[in-house]
Amino acid sequence: MTLKEDDDMAVDNSARKRGAWLRTIDGGEAPPTREVGGAPEPSGDDEFVEDCPQLRGRAGTGPWELWEELPGPVAGVEVTSFSDAFVEILGELGIEHAYGISGGAIVPFYDALSRSQLSVIHCRHEAGAAFAALEDSLASGRPTVVFTTTGPGITNALTGLVAARWEGAKVLFISAATPLAQTGRGAFQDTSFHTLPVGLFTAGSVFDYVETVAAPEQLARVARRLETGLAKVGGFVAHVSVPTDLQRAEVTRDRGVRRGSLMRMGCDPEAVASIAQELRDTSAGPTAIWVGFGARSAAPQIRALAERLGAAVMSSPRGKGVFPESHPQFIGVTGFAGHSHVKSWIERHRPQRVLVLGTRLGEFTTFWDPRMVPDQGFIHVDIDPDAGGEAYPLAYTRTVQAEIGAFVGALLEQLDDHVPATMPGRGYLGPQRLDPVEDRRVRPTFLMQCVQDGVVDAGARVMTEAGNAFAWGNHLLRFDEPNRYRVSTGFGSMGHAVTGVIGAALAEPGRKAVAIAGDGAMLMNSEISTAVQYGLPAVWIVLNDSQYGMIDHGMRHGGYAPESVSMPSTDFVAIARAMGADGVAVRDESELAAALEQAMRAEGPFVVDVHIDPNQRAPFLERADGLFKAKPWQGPPRA
Repeated sequence: MTLKEDDDMAVDNSARKRGAWLRTIDGGEAPPTREVGGAPEPSGDDEFVEDCPQLRGRAGTGPWELWEELPGPVAGVEVTSFSDAFVEILGELGIEHAYGISGGAIVPFYDALSRSQLSVIHCRHEAGAAFAALEDSLASGRPTVVFTTTGPGITNALTGLVAARWEGAKVLFISAATPLAQTGRGAFQDTSFHTLPVGLFTAGSVFDYVETVAAPEQLARVARRLETGLAKVGGFVAHVSVPTDLQRAEVTRDRGVRRGSLMRMGCDPEAVASIAQELRDTSAGPTAIWVGFGARSAAPQIRALAERLGAAVMSSPRGKGVFPESHPQFIGVTGFAGHSHVKSWIERHRPQRVLVLGTRLGEFTTFWDPRMVPDQGFIHVDIDPDAGGEAYPLAYTRTVQAEIGAFVGALLEQLDDHVPATMPGRGYLGPQRLDPVEDRRVRPTFLMQCVQDGVVDAGARVMTEAGNAFAWGNHLLRFDEPNRYRVSTGFGSMGHAVTGVIGAALAEPGRKAVAIAGDGAMLMNSEISTAVQYGLPAVWIVLNDSQYGMIDHGMRHGGYAPESVSMPSTDFVAIARAMGADGVAVRDESELAAALEQAMRAEGPFVVDVHIDPNQRAPFLERADGLFKAKPWQGPPRA
C-alpha cells in the first residue's frame, strides 16, 4: 500500500478526479443539483471559491460539498482556501511528510493535505505521530508536520512534541480549534486557551513559536515566522492552531514574493585565533574534545581537528558516531551507561583543557562528576550562549557562541601549520567478544554483540528505548558515522523509539530503521499497524523479560523491594502477525544471528521477540546511586 492510500480516511478520496466531484463528510442525502459547465452544483445560494491547480473550491456549509477546478491565478495573486494555501506553503518550506490522526474539526486541513504532494501518514495515536515526525526530521534533516483534531488530539500529541523540543527537531504542529463563535458554549472538545493549558497556546517551554489564527490574513505572517524559524540552526517546534471555520475560509495569496533571507551565525575571528593559540600550547598537558549530538553536522572537521591536535575524544551518549568509535583516539562514551575507560584516561593523563562541542554536559552526559573538570577549564562552543557553564557553574568556562562547523573550520585554518601531535595513552578497545551459550535465555550482552554484527555493521539506523535498552545500547554498540544512533537521554519518554522508528524508516527508505526496546515500551504503543499500512522497513527488537527491568534492578540496588513491576508474558510475534507484520521469537542464543538476518532481509515491518535473561543487570547503576544514595543538598558552605 502506498503512502497515498488509506482505506480508513474520513473522506473517501477514491471519487477524486479533475473536473468536479461530490463527497459526503457526515452522511445524509445529497441536495438537488443542477449542471454548471458540465459539473453538478448544489442548488441554492452557495458561493464558489477560486482555487487552483486542483479541485479546491468550496460550496455550501452543509455535509455535502462540491469541488470544482476554476481559473488559475491572475498576475501572481490567487484566491483559495486557507487550508490549501497553508499546505502549499508547507511544501515550499521543504516539508515532505505529515503525521497525525484526522478528526471532524481538522477535516478541511486534512483534506487539503491528502490532495497535496505531501505524504500523509495516518497513525494510530497522536503521540506516536509526534515521535515519528521528530525522528523523521532528525534522520532526514527536513522539517515535518504533526496534525491533530481538537481536545484530546492535542493533549495526546503533547509528550511527543515536548520530546521534539528537547531533541532539537524541526516539527510544525498544526491543530484544530473550536470556532470563536462556539467556544465557551459547551462545544464538543471545546479547544481554546480558555479550556486547555495556556502553555499550548503561548511560546515558551514547549513551543518556540505559537500562532492562534483569528483571521485568514494572518497566513502571510505565519508563513514568514515559520520560514525564519526553520532557517535557524538547531531545533524549532511551532504550533499553529486553526479554528475549523477558518480552515475553509477564503484567503488571497501573493505568489512569487521574495521575503528576504536569513544570515547564518558565524564566529569571531579574534576568538578563534586566541583559542588556536591556547590549543597550540601543550606544555602543561594534552587537550581533550567532548562531542555531543549537536556537533553531528561537523563530524569530518572534528575528526581532522582531533588528529591535528592529537586530542583524546569522548562523546555523550547522544553523540555516539560523531567521532568514529573505532578510532584510536576515541576514549569512550561518558555519562549514562558510559565507559569507565574515560575516567581512567582523564585521571592518568590529566588534560589541561577540554573543548566541548555540541553538548550541554547535562546529567546523563556527566553526572556532574567533578573529576571531569580540567585544570584550565572548558572551551564550550554552542549556538546557545547559555550552554557554557550550565552544568559546571563553578568551573572556568570560556563560552563561544558559534555554529560548530564554522568554528571548527576556522580553527583548522588557524592551525594549518601545526605539526600533528600524538595522543598519550590508548583509546577505548570495545567490549570483549562472547560465545553463545545454549539452553538458556539470551544474555543482553550477547544480544548487543549480535546486533552490532548483524544490524549496526550492516548499515542500519538504530534507536534505543528508555529503560535497560538504552543502557545496553549506549554501553555496547559502536558507531563510526553520525546520525546512525538515536537515544533520548534528556526527556527520555518510554514509547519514543518504538513509534519514532517509523519516521526514521520513512525518512530514508533505503536504510533499515531498527528500534531496540523493552516489552514495557512495546506494550504502550508501537505503530506496527501504521508501518504495515505504508510498507515501512522498520524492525523492532524486543527485550522480553516480562517486567520493567530497569525499575526492578534499580529499586533492588537502592535497597527497595520492587512491587508490581512484573507483567504477564507477551507473545509479540503473535501481536505483529495479527496486525499484518511478520516476526520471529528467539529463546536461545544459538538462534539469534539467524533471526536478525531474517529481520534485515524482510521487506516490510518485522519484530524480533528476544526472551532475555531478566537477571543480567544493565550498566546504569551510577544513575541509581545518584537517585537513591546522594545526600540532600545542605546549602552553601558556612564561613
